[in-house]
Amino acid sequence: MKRQPLLSRREVLQQTSTGFGMLALSGLMADGSYAGLTNKLAMGLHHVAKAKHVIFCYMSGGVSHIDSFDPKPRLAAEAGKPMPMKVERTQFNNNGNIMPSPFPFKPAGQSGIPISSMFPQLATVADELAVVRSMTSPVNEHAQGNYFIHTGFPFMGHPSAGAWTCYGLGTENANLPGFVVLQSGGAVPPHGGIGLFSSGFLPAEHQASIVKADKTPAIRDIDPRIPQNSQRQLLDVVGTLDKGFSDRTGNADVEAAIRNYETAYRMQTSVPGVCDISEESAATRKLYGVDSKDGQKAAYARQCLLARRLVERGVRFVELSCLTEGIGAGGAANPWDQHGDLERGHAAMAYQIDQPIAALIRDLKSRGLLDETLIVWAGEFGRTPFSQGSNGRDHNPFGFSIWMAGGGVKGGTTYGATDEYGYHVTENPCTVFDLWATVLHQMGIDHERLTYRYAGRDVRLTDVHGNVLHDILS
Repeated sequence: MKRQPLLSRREVLQQTSTGFGMLALSGLMADGSYAGLTNKLAMGLHHVAKAKHVIFCYMSGGVSHIDSFDPKPRLAAEAGKPMPMKVERTQFNNNGNIMPSPFPFKPAGQSGIPISSMFPQLATVADELAVVRSMTSPVNEHAQGNYFIHTGFPFMGHPSAGAWTCYGLGTENANLPGFVVLQSGGAVPPHGGIGLFSSGFLPAEHQASIVKADKTPAIRDIDPRIPQNSQRQLLDVVGTLDKGFSDRTGNADVEAAIRNYETAYRMQTSVPGVCDISEESAATRKLYGVDSKDGQKAAYARQCLLARRLVERGVRFVELSCLTEGIGAGGAANPWDQHGDLERGHAAMAYQIDQPIAALIRDLKSRGLLDETLIVWAGEFGRTPFSQGSNGRDHNPFGFSIWMAGGGVKGGTTYGATDEYGYHVTENPCTVFDLWATVLHQMGIDHERLTYRYAGRDVRLTDVHGNVLHDILS
């Protein structure tokens, strides 16, 4: 007698007790905690996580490390002299002589981390910062640099770090996207465009949602155009048709599209609430500078405040966008890019972000959220110790500074070093792969095990590279 095949657990739930077990399973799967269970990691982290959320303060254009977090007294001592070493080809090859920093440095906090006068407010939270002075990049051009630091590859088509994080961990709130890019005050994507925030070859549900922090509605076309009950019925019909097509073809992209539709539907009520900061106290608004008379600072402050509100509500990865200052700044897509008049341009950009980011750190700490929120501050490269023209600096990918705070990072520390001119790394060279390996480690993910099968191989955010920077972790 031929033995009947055993039923799967799913089939048992469907065929017994009039299907109520399957209904219960469907309810559990629709819950926000199930949002990440579409990949191998969601059933459990690789190790204990120190952080749950990432806030990426991206300084597009290339902040000068020797004018911010990496003081070089020798530049002042040898001002106006030729560089005593080989000068590598630069972006514009209009190279001058050694140029000292126009911004004096002072030790900050109990740790005594030197921070320049550009950042008086960040200096007050210096003991929360872990400054990496030995970051490097293999590229020297904005679009390639932006793609490289976002995706680990210098060209479009690969997932952003935010998409990888959401793919690995999912979101804690099914009513909000897991990856959000904030813009305000007319900010535009850095050179490279919105592909910097793409999900690449990962399921489309992991791509960023761009939120205009000072617009109503904050997301384009989010306001419903038909009654909610009609919209729900329409989504159900479309979902049923798409599910049938997906089942017949095995197309995972269709499943991702269905999840995107459902998330967008739920966002119609959740996004306006999270973007409404009217409930914030006057003290909080003042702390961030939301009501500053300087429109650029006020716009960036609103992004920082919304970043806090988003991580409070479970958003996994939030990226903030700098605004162009106008006169003296590098341009809308790369506002830190001062090839001329560096003192004026850098001072204006620092004024825009200094108070809001310092307030974000303080506010997260006061609410008990800094320990579980990892803040990353970085640009695509640094700037040269010699001038471009008379008073600017060209791109320098051979050594520059970034910093991290919160999320299990050892505050009040510096790591790595550049030479006496701030030109090349001389100690503990770091790469973008090391940065994201460290971020993923703090999120409970082994970067070597977070992979996605694409083009015949298992692709990683860190490619075949990356080492966790354990020396800056607590």
